[in-house]
Amino acid sequence: MSITIRPYRRGGWEVDIRVVTPDGARQLRERKRAPVSSRTAALRWAEGLERVLFERLMSPPPQEKAPPKEVPTLQQFAPRFVDGHARANRQKPSGIAAKETIIDIHLVPFMGSKRLDAITTEQVQQLKHRLRERAPKTVNNVLTTLNMLLKKAVEWDVIERMPCAVKLIPVPKPSMGYYDFDEYERLVDAAATGSDPNELLVVLLGGEAGLRCGEMMALEWRDVDLGKRQICVQRSEWKGHVTAPKGGRLRYVPMTARLATALREGRHLRSTRVLCRGSAPLSADGVKHCVERAARRARLTENGVHRLRHTFCSHLAMRGAPARAIQDLAGHKDLITTQRYMHLSPAALDAAIRLLEEPKVRPFDSVASLPRSGHSPSGGLP
Repeated sequence: MSITIRPYRRGGWEVDIRVVTPDGARQLRERKRAPVSSRTAALRWAEGLERVLFERLMSPPPQEKAPPKEVPTLQQFAPRFVDGHARANRQKPSGIAAKETIIDIHLVPFMGSKRLDAITTEQVQQLKHRLRERAPKTVNNVLTTLNMLLKKAVEWDVIERMPCAVKLIPVPKPSMGYYDFDEYERLVDAAATGSDPNELLVVLLGGEAGLRCGEMMALEWRDVDLGKRQICVQRSEWKGHVTAPKGGRLRYVPMTARLATALREGRHLRSTRVLCRGSAPLSADGVKHCVERAARRARLTENGVHRLRHTFCSHLAMRGAPARAIQDLAGHKDLITTQRYMHLSPAALDAAIRLLEEPKVRPFDSVASLPRSGHSPSGGLP
Protein backbone atom coordinates (compact mmCIF):
# COMPACT_ATOMS: atom_id res chain seq x y z
CA MET A 1 0.00 0.00 0.00
CA SER A 2 1.27 3.49 -0.79
CA ILE A 3 0.19 7.11 -0.68
CA THR A 4 1.69 9.75 -2.92
CA ILE A 5 0.90 13.46 -2.47
CA ARG A 6 1.75 15.99 -5.13
CA PRO A 7 0.67 19.59 -5.88
CA TYR A 8 -2.46 19.83 -7.95
CA ARG A 9 -2.15 21.93 -11.08
CA ARG A 10 -5.07 24.15 -10.15
CA GLY A 11 -3.99 24.52 -6.57
CA GLY A 12 -4.25 22.28 -3.56
CA TRP A 13 -3.01 18.72 -3.33
CA GLU A 14 -3.57 15.54 -5.31
CA VAL A 15 -3.41 12.15 -3.56
CA ASP A 16 -2.52 8.93 -5.36
CA ILE A 17 -3.46 5.83 -3.33
CA ARG A 18 -2.59 2.24 -4.24
CA VAL A 19 -3.93 -0.68 -2.15
CA VAL A 20 -2.86 -4.33 -2.67
CA THR A 21 -4.06 -7.53 -0.95
CA PRO A 22 -1.41 -9.40 1.09
CA ASP A 23 -1.13 -12.12 -1.55
CA GLY A 24 -0.85 -9.55 -4.33
CA ALA A 25 -3.75 -11.04 -6.25
CA ARG A 26 -5.98 -7.97 -6.20
CA GLN A 27 -5.33 -4.24 -6.07
CA LEU A 28 -7.14 -0.92 -6.12
CA ARG A 29 -5.85 2.52 -7.13
CA GLU A 30 -7.55 5.84 -6.68
CA ARG A 31 -6.26 9.32 -7.55
CA LYS A 32 -8.17 12.49 -6.73
CA ARG A 33 -7.87 16.02 -5.37
CA ALA A 34 -7.95 16.33 -1.59
CA PRO A 35 -10.78 18.53 -0.26
CA VAL A 36 -8.35 20.29 2.17
CA SER A 37 -5.74 23.02 1.65
CA SER A 38 -2.67 21.96 3.70
CA ARG A 39 -0.38 19.05 2.85
CA THR A 40 -0.66 17.55 6.35
CA ALA A 41 -4.45 17.61 6.24
CA ALA A 42 -4.34 16.05 2.75
CA LEU A 43 -2.17 13.21 4.11
CA ARG A 44 -4.59 12.50 6.96
CA TRP A 45 -7.52 12.53 4.52
CA ALA A 46 -5.62 10.13 2.19
CA GLU A 47 -4.91 7.72 5.07
CA GLY A 48 -8.61 7.56 5.88
CA LEU A 49 -9.48 6.89 2.26
CA GLU A 50 -6.77 4.21 2.15
CA ARG A 51 -8.48 2.32 5.02
CA VAL A 52 -11.82 2.48 3.20
CA LEU A 53 -10.26 1.14 0.00
CA PHE A 54 -8.48 -1.66 1.84
CA GLU A 55 -11.70 -2.81 3.53
CA ARG A 56 -13.46 -2.75 0.17
CA LEU A 57 -10.67 -4.79 -1.39
CA MET A 58 -10.65 -7.42 1.39
CA SER A 59 -14.40 -7.92 1.43
CA PRO A 60 -15.57 -10.98 -0.56
CA PRO A 61 -16.74 -10.25 -4.08
CA PRO A 62 -20.52 -9.91 -4.36
CA GLN A 63 -22.18 -13.14 -5.32
CA GLU A 64 -24.76 -13.29 -7.98
CA LYS A 65 -28.28 -13.71 -6.71
CA ALA A 66 -29.57 -17.21 -7.18
CA PRO A 67 -32.55 -17.30 -9.47
CA PRO A 68 -35.80 -17.74 -7.56
CA LYS A 69 -36.64 -21.40 -7.17
CA GLU A 70 -39.65 -22.65 -9.03
CA VAL A 71 -42.49 -23.60 -6.72
CA PRO A 72 -44.36 -26.74 -7.81
CA THR A 73 -48.10 -27.00 -8.08
CA LEU A 74 -50.07 -29.14 -5.66
CA GLN A 75 -50.48 -31.83 -8.31
CA GLN A 76 -46.72 -31.89 -8.97
CA PHE A 77 -45.82 -32.04 -5.28
CA ALA A 78 -48.43 -34.62 -4.25
CA PRO A 79 -46.45 -37.79 -5.28
CA ARG A 80 -43.38 -36.46 -3.45
CA PHE A 81 -45.52 -35.92 -0.33
CA VAL A 82 -47.01 -39.42 -0.42
CA ASP A 83 -43.64 -41.11 -0.99
CA GLY A 84 -41.50 -38.89 1.23
CA HIS A 85 -43.93 -38.69 4.12
CA ALA A 86 -46.50 -41.49 4.18
CA ARG A 87 -44.45 -44.30 2.63
CA ALA A 88 -41.11 -43.20 4.10
CA ASN A 89 -42.64 -43.24 7.60
CA ARG A 90 -44.11 -46.69 6.90
CA GLN A 91 -47.67 -45.67 7.54
CA LYS A 92 -50.31 -48.37 7.25
CA PRO A 93 -51.39 -49.25 3.70
CA SER A 94 -54.93 -48.12 4.51
CA GLY A 95 -53.63 -44.71 5.59
CA ILE A 96 -51.52 -44.30 2.44
CA ALA A 97 -54.45 -45.32 0.25
CA ALA A 98 -56.71 -42.82 2.07
CA LYS A 99 -54.26 -39.96 1.40
CA GLU A 100 -53.96 -40.89 -2.28
CA THR A 101 -57.76 -41.02 -2.61
CA ILE A 102 -58.20 -37.64 -0.93
CA ILE A 103 -55.56 -36.07 -3.19
CA ASP A 104 -56.96 -37.60 -6.40
CA ILE A 105 -60.67 -37.03 -5.72
CA HIS A 106 -60.80 -33.81 -3.69
CA LEU A 107 -57.57 -31.78 -3.81
CA VAL A 108 -56.24 -32.16 -7.36
CA PRO A 109 -59.56 -31.45 -9.15
CA PHE A 110 -60.09 -28.26 -7.11
CA MET A 111 -56.60 -26.80 -6.60
CA GLY A 112 -54.16 -29.15 -8.32
CA SER A 113 -52.99 -26.44 -10.76
CA LYS A 114 -52.28 -23.95 -7.95
CA ARG A 115 -48.69 -23.31 -6.91
CA LEU A 116 -48.17 -24.31 -3.29
CA ASP A 117 -47.27 -20.76 -2.24
CA ALA A 118 -50.34 -19.35 -4.02
CA ILE A 119 -52.99 -21.36 -2.14
CA THR A 120 -55.02 -18.87 -0.11
CA THR A 121 -57.18 -19.13 2.97
CA GLU A 122 -60.19 -18.15 0.88
CA GLN A 123 -59.56 -21.10 -1.43
CA VAL A 124 -59.47 -23.40 1.60
CA GLN A 125 -62.87 -22.02 2.60
CA GLN A 126 -64.12 -22.62 -0.94
CA LEU A 127 -62.93 -26.21 -0.63
CA LYS A 128 -65.01 -26.56 2.54
CA HIS A 129 -68.03 -25.20 0.69
CA ARG A 130 -67.40 -27.61 -2.17
CA LEU A 131 -67.52 -30.48 0.36
CA ARG A 132 -70.61 -29.20 2.19
CA GLU A 133 -72.60 -32.35 1.37
CA ARG A 134 -69.92 -34.61 2.83
CA ALA A 135 -69.80 -35.81 6.43
CA PRO A 136 -67.85 -33.48 8.77
CA LYS A 137 -65.29 -36.19 9.47
CA THR A 138 -64.65 -36.60 5.72
CA VAL A 139 -64.17 -32.85 5.32
CA ASN A 140 -61.69 -32.79 8.19
CA ASN A 141 -59.78 -35.72 6.70
CA VAL A 142 -59.39 -33.71 3.46
CA LEU A 143 -58.31 -30.58 5.34
CA THR A 144 -55.85 -32.53 7.49
CA THR A 145 -54.21 -34.02 4.40
CA LEU A 146 -53.92 -30.58 2.77
CA ASN A 147 -52.49 -29.09 5.96
CA MET A 148 -49.89 -31.85 6.31
CA LEU A 149 -48.92 -31.56 2.64
CA LEU A 150 -48.27 -27.82 3.00
CA LYS A 151 -46.36 -28.28 6.28
CA LYS A 152 -44.07 -30.83 4.63
CA ALA A 153 -43.48 -28.39 1.75
CA VAL A 154 -42.30 -25.82 4.32
CA GLU A 155 -40.22 -28.40 6.20
CA TRP A 156 -38.50 -29.51 2.98
CA ASP A 157 -37.78 -25.88 1.88
CA VAL A 158 -40.10 -26.10 -1.10
CA ILE A 159 -41.91 -22.98 0.13
CA GLU A 160 -40.84 -20.46 2.76
CA ARG A 161 -43.95 -20.44 4.94
CA MET A 162 -47.50 -21.69 5.20
CA PRO A 163 -49.44 -19.80 2.53
CA CYS A 164 -52.83 -20.14 4.23
CA ALA A 165 -54.69 -21.10 7.38
CA VAL A 166 -56.38 -24.51 7.46
CA LYS A 167 -59.02 -24.74 10.17
CA LEU A 168 -61.03 -27.90 10.78
CA ILE A 169 -64.80 -27.79 11.15
CA PRO A 170 -66.57 -28.89 14.36
CA VAL A 171 -67.45 -32.58 14.40
CA PRO A 172 -70.31 -33.71 16.66
CA LYS A 173 -69.44 -36.68 18.82
CA PRO A 174 -70.97 -39.78 17.23
CA SER A 175 -73.36 -41.93 19.23
CA MET A 176 -71.84 -45.31 19.97
CA GLY A 177 -74.37 -47.87 18.75
CA TYR A 178 -74.26 -51.18 20.60
CA TYR A 179 -76.40 -54.23 21.40
CA ASP A 180 -77.96 -54.30 24.85
CA PHE A 181 -77.51 -57.45 26.91
CA ASP A 182 -80.68 -59.14 25.64
CA GLU A 183 -79.97 -58.30 21.99
CA TYR A 184 -76.42 -59.56 22.25
CA GLU A 185 -77.52 -62.88 23.75
CA ARG A 186 -80.03 -63.30 20.91
CA LEU A 187 -77.24 -62.60 18.43
CA VAL A 188 -74.94 -65.19 20.05
CA ASP A 189 -77.71 -67.81 20.04
CA ALA A 190 -78.50 -67.08 16.39
CA ALA A 191 -74.81 -67.33 15.43
CA ALA A 192 -74.51 -70.66 17.25
CA THR A 193 -77.35 -72.15 15.21
CA GLY A 194 -75.88 -71.10 11.84
CA SER A 195 -74.32 -73.55 9.44
CA ASP A 196 -71.09 -71.54 9.25
CA PRO A 197 -68.91 -71.99 12.37
CA ASN A 198 -67.24 -68.68 11.59
CA GLU A 199 -70.42 -66.83 12.60
CA LEU A 200 -70.16 -67.68 16.28
CA LEU A 201 -66.41 -66.98 16.34
CA VAL A 202 -66.87 -63.59 14.70
CA VAL A 203 -69.66 -62.56 17.11
CA LEU A 204 -67.69 -63.66 20.18
CA LEU A 205 -64.34 -62.25 19.02
CA GLY A 206 -66.02 -58.88 18.46
CA GLY A 207 -68.48 -58.86 21.37
CA GLU A 208 -66.35 -60.52 24.07
CA ALA A 209 -62.77 -59.71 23.00
CA GLY A 210 -63.28 -56.38 21.21
CA LEU A 211 -61.35 -57.31 18.06
CA ARG A 212 -61.63 -55.09 15.00
CA CYS A 213 -62.48 -56.64 11.63
CA GLY A 214 -58.87 -56.60 10.41
CA GLU A 215 -57.67 -58.07 13.71
CA MET A 216 -60.15 -60.94 13.38
CA MET A 217 -59.02 -61.63 9.81
CA ALA A 218 -55.32 -61.71 10.80
CA LEU A 219 -55.79 -63.74 14.00
CA GLU A 220 -53.74 -66.95 13.89
CA TRP A 221 -53.90 -70.04 16.04
CA ARG A 222 -50.48 -69.26 17.49
CA ASP A 223 -52.05 -66.08 18.96
CA VAL A 224 -54.62 -68.15 20.87
CA ASP A 225 -53.49 -69.64 24.20
CA LEU A 226 -56.33 -71.91 25.32
CA GLY A 227 -54.38 -72.97 28.42
CA LYS A 228 -54.10 -69.40 29.72
CA ARG A 229 -57.42 -68.45 28.07
CA GLN A 230 -55.74 -65.47 26.45
CA ILE A 231 -55.58 -63.93 22.96
CA CYS A 232 -52.59 -61.96 21.72
CA VAL A 233 -53.74 -59.31 19.24
CA GLN A 234 -50.56 -58.47 17.34
CA ARG A 235 -51.52 -57.98 13.68
CA SER A 236 -54.25 -56.66 11.42
CA GLU A 237 -55.09 -57.15 7.74
CA TRP A 238 -56.34 -54.69 5.16
CA LYS A 239 -56.78 -55.76 1.52
CA GLY A 240 -54.05 -58.36 1.78
CA HIS A 241 -51.62 -56.13 3.71
CA VAL A 242 -50.77 -57.46 7.18
CA THR A 243 -49.57 -54.80 9.60
CA ALA A 244 -49.53 -54.04 13.32
CA PRO A 245 -52.91 -53.35 14.96
CA LYS A 246 -54.27 -49.82 15.03
CA GLY A 247 -52.15 -47.81 17.43
CA GLY A 248 -49.04 -49.82 16.52
CA ARG A 249 -48.83 -52.08 19.55
CA LEU A 250 -49.99 -55.56 20.50
CA ARG A 251 -52.33 -56.28 23.39
CA TYR A 252 -53.43 -59.31 25.39
CA VAL A 253 -57.13 -60.00 25.93
CA PRO A 254 -58.34 -62.67 28.37
CA MET A 255 -61.03 -64.95 26.94
CA THR A 256 -64.49 -65.48 28.35
CA ALA A 257 -65.44 -69.08 29.02
CA ARG A 258 -67.72 -69.39 25.97
CA LEU A 259 -65.19 -67.74 23.65
CA ALA A 260 -62.55 -70.22 24.84
CA THR A 261 -65.02 -73.08 24.30
CA ALA A 262 -65.93 -71.85 20.81
CA LEU A 263 -62.26 -71.57 19.83
CA ARG A 264 -61.47 -75.01 21.26
CA GLU A 265 -64.36 -76.61 19.40
CA GLY A 266 -63.58 -74.70 16.21
CA ARG A 267 -59.88 -75.63 16.14
CA HIS A 268 -58.80 -76.79 12.69
CA LEU A 269 -55.67 -77.49 10.66
CA ARG A 270 -56.87 -76.13 7.32
CA SER A 271 -55.06 -72.82 7.79
CA THR A 272 -52.92 -70.90 10.23
CA ARG A 273 -55.73 -68.35 10.42
CA VAL A 274 -58.55 -68.83 12.91
CA LEU A 275 -61.22 -67.57 10.51
CA CYS A 276 -61.14 -69.30 7.16
CA ARG A 277 -63.41 -70.89 4.60
CA GLY A 278 -61.79 -74.05 3.35
CA SER A 279 -58.10 -73.23 3.40
CA ALA A 280 -58.58 -69.58 2.38
CA PRO A 281 -58.57 -66.88 5.07
CA LEU A 282 -61.89 -65.11 5.58
CA SER A 283 -62.10 -61.75 3.79
CA ALA A 284 -63.53 -58.50 5.17
CA ASP A 285 -66.75 -59.14 3.27
CA GLY A 286 -66.84 -62.65 4.70
CA VAL A 287 -66.59 -61.33 8.25
CA LYS A 288 -69.26 -58.73 7.52
CA HIS A 289 -71.64 -61.34 6.08
CA CYS A 290 -71.24 -63.55 9.17
CA VAL A 291 -72.58 -60.74 11.36
CA GLU A 292 -75.36 -59.90 8.90
CA ARG A 293 -76.63 -63.50 8.72
CA ALA A 294 -76.61 -63.91 12.51
CA ALA A 295 -78.37 -60.55 13.02
CA ARG A 296 -80.99 -61.46 10.44
CA ARG A 297 -81.80 -64.72 12.22
CA ALA A 298 -81.90 -62.89 15.57
CA ARG A 299 -84.30 -60.34 14.02
CA LEU A 300 -82.01 -57.42 14.80
CA THR A 301 -82.27 -54.46 12.48
CA GLU A 302 -78.82 -53.07 13.29
CA ASN A 303 -75.69 -55.01 12.46
CA GLY A 304 -72.03 -54.48 11.75
CA VAL A 305 -68.66 -55.78 12.85
CA HIS A 306 -67.73 -52.55 14.58
CA ARG A 307 -71.03 -52.56 16.46
CA LEU A 308 -69.77 -55.70 18.19
CA ARG A 309 -66.66 -53.81 19.33
CA HIS A 310 -68.84 -50.99 20.67
CA THR A 311 -70.91 -53.64 22.46
CA PHE A 312 -67.74 -55.03 24.07
CA CYS A 313 -66.70 -51.61 25.43
CA SER A 314 -70.24 -50.62 26.42
CA HIS A 315 -70.92 -53.83 28.35
CA LEU A 316 -67.63 -53.47 30.23
CA ALA A 317 -68.55 -49.90 31.18
CA MET A 318 -72.08 -50.91 32.24
CA ARG A 319 -70.65 -53.63 34.49
CA GLY A 320 -68.37 -51.13 36.23
CA ALA A 321 -64.99 -51.81 34.60
CA PRO A 322 -62.45 -48.98 35.11
CA ALA A 323 -61.79 -46.77 32.09
CA ARG A 324 -58.09 -47.69 32.02
CA ALA A 325 -58.92 -51.41 31.90
CA ILE A 326 -61.33 -50.84 28.99
CA GLN A 327 -58.65 -48.80 27.21
CA ASP A 328 -56.07 -51.60 27.51
CA LEU A 329 -58.50 -54.36 26.49
CA ALA A 330 -59.84 -52.46 23.49
CA GLY A 331 -56.44 -51.14 22.40
CA HIS A 332 -57.47 -47.50 22.44
CA LYS A 333 -54.50 -45.19 21.92
CA ASP A 334 -56.10 -42.33 23.86
CA LEU A 335 -58.19 -42.48 27.02
CA ILE A 336 -60.48 -39.87 25.44
CA THR A 337 -61.77 -42.58 23.07
CA THR A 338 -62.56 -44.85 26.01
CA GLN A 339 -64.32 -42.10 27.94
CA ARG A 340 -67.06 -41.99 25.30
CA TYR A 341 -68.38 -45.19 26.88
CA MET A 342 -68.08 -44.18 30.53
CA HIS A 343 -71.47 -42.41 30.66
CA LEU A 344 -72.91 -45.94 30.55
CA SER A 345 -71.22 -46.87 33.83
CA PRO A 346 -73.87 -46.76 36.59
CA ALA A 347 -71.27 -47.66 39.19
CA ALA A 348 -69.16 -44.58 38.49
CA LEU A 349 -72.19 -42.29 38.33
CA ASP A 350 -73.74 -43.80 41.47
CA ALA A 351 -70.50 -43.38 43.41
CA ALA A 352 -70.35 -39.71 42.42
CA ILE A 353 -73.96 -39.07 43.56
CA ARG A 354 -73.35 -40.86 46.86
CA LEU A 355 -70.83 -38.14 47.71
CA LEU A 356 -73.76 -35.76 48.10
CA GLU A 357 -75.27 -37.98 50.80
CA GLU A 358 -72.21 -38.03 53.06
CA PRO A 359 -72.47 -36.05 56.35
CA LYS A 360 -71.54 -32.42 56.07
CA VAL A 361 -68.17 -31.44 57.54
CA ARG A 362 -68.08 -27.82 58.73
CA PRO A 363 -64.68 -26.11 58.51
CA PHE A 364 -64.35 -25.71 62.32
CA ASP A 365 -65.83 -29.05 63.38
CA SER A 366 -62.43 -30.65 63.61
CA VAL A 367 -61.02 -27.66 65.50
CA ALA A 368 -63.84 -27.74 68.07
CA SER A 369 -63.06 -31.33 68.89
CA LEU A 370 -59.47 -30.48 69.89
CA PRO A 371 -58.59 -29.92 73.61
CA ARG A 372 -58.67 -26.33 74.82
CA SER A 373 -55.48 -24.33 74.87
CA GLY A 374 -53.35 -24.94 77.95
CA HIS A 375 -54.63 -28.46 78.59
CA SER A 376 -53.24 -31.69 77.26
CA PRO A 377 -55.54 -34.58 76.30
CA SER A 378 -54.36 -36.53 79.32
CA GLY A 379 -55.07 -33.71 81.73
CA GLY A 380 -51.40 -32.90 82.31
CA LEU A 381 -49.37 -29.93 81.35
CA PRO A 382 -49.32 -28.90 77.70
